[in-house]
Amino acid sequence: MAVADTKIRVRPRDYLEVDALLSDEERDIRDTVRAFVNDRVVPSVGEWFEEARIPLELARELGEIGVLGMHLHGYGCAGASATAYGLTCMELEAGDSGLRSLVSVQGSLAMYAIHRWGSEEQKQEWLPRMAAGEAIGCFGLTEPDAGSDPSSMRTRARRDGSDWILHGQKMWITNGSVADVAVVWARTDEGVRGFLVPRGTDGFTTQDIHRKLSLRASVTSELLLDDVRLPADAILPEATSLRGPLSCLNEARYGIVWGAVGAARACFEAALDYSLERKQFDRPIASFQIQQQKLAWMALEVNRATLLALHLGRMKDEGRLRPEHVSMGKLANVNAALDVARTARQVLGANGVTLEYPVIRHMNNLESVVTYEGTADVHALVIGSALTGIDAFR
Repeated sequence: MAVADTKIRVRPRDYLEVDALLSDEERDIRDTVRAFVNDRVVPSVGEWFEEARIPLELARELGEIGVLGMHLHGYGCAGASATAYGLTCMELEAGDSGLRSLVSVQGSLAMYAIHRWGSEEQKQEWLPRMAAGEAIGCFGLTEPDAGSDPSSMRTRARRDGSDWILHGQKMWITNGSVADVAVVWARTDEGVRGFLVPRGTDGFTTQDIHRKLSLRASVTSELLLDDVRLPADAILPEATSLRGPLSCLNEARYGIVWGAVGAARACFEAALDYSLERKQFDRPIASFQIQQQKLAWMALEVNRATLLALHLGRMKDEGRLRPEHVSMGKLANVNAALDVARTARQVLGANGVTLEYPVIRHMNNLESVVTYEGTADVHALVIGSALTGIDAFR
């Protein structure tokens, strides 16, 4: 019987040695993004959150390190693996959910929509600039009365000669007011179609949503389309049903599976460091059983979520990942991250509610993440349908 070397201690920040499951290239990509986040984001993100802003120059900087649309092929995109993209989302969200949202909306929603459903001319016009961060995109699907049920959208597009006329409203749109192009989905007589609406188009206006207590380091907007006239070549030619936007959402949800792990890890590590430094009753609070129980539980959830994300990443790279799998990943990992954040907040005590530490910021952000790209309830129903063969949506 083999005997474990008791002199070798586990690494608290890689308890299950997940690093060993990654390729050299995957580790290099992860480390590059982690260094960018630690150098460029972490020192200032608390201030950005407090001031409800995010520097737009970050888009070009993210383009320079090659993470915008990195999982797409051609047109200036890196063509990285799904696992590498997931690791990137994990490191970005360890900085802030708003940062990962910027990248997810750019690459997995706006760029993916053009890459998967657009014409060659549309790809050539937009994708290289978007990959470089020179142009920002947004994705207009959600409406005030059509969140979990996109089939009830009211935005419509009708033909007028060779042109299209769009009329409607979109809500909760990340990057909306700063986007150079909006991918807008609308009902037509031919089914649900996607349209590229450049900034400055007559009748197209935006207004930001203020007084948010979550995702403050992120631009969230309302899109207003008042009989917007678009030429025939503004339509995404390959998308003719809800399959178009839903395929984009699945890409974004996959990134969230990983991103939630990054937020949870940041909270766990903050709590671990704090518990070793903070003294009460003349000893570190890490020496008390109840705090060790909290730390053990958080480590369990972070490592379990990491392994789930990695498994789904490998499935995606092998072409075996289904939307139902992504639903399980998002439901499990975001809920786990929320619980980790709340537990970490308790470990930090009163300090846990200040922006001197990342925990309350992540906790507030995750309250949005658990809702967008499909609420926890909806993903539970998707899993239930897959298990039983019965669709409970209607």
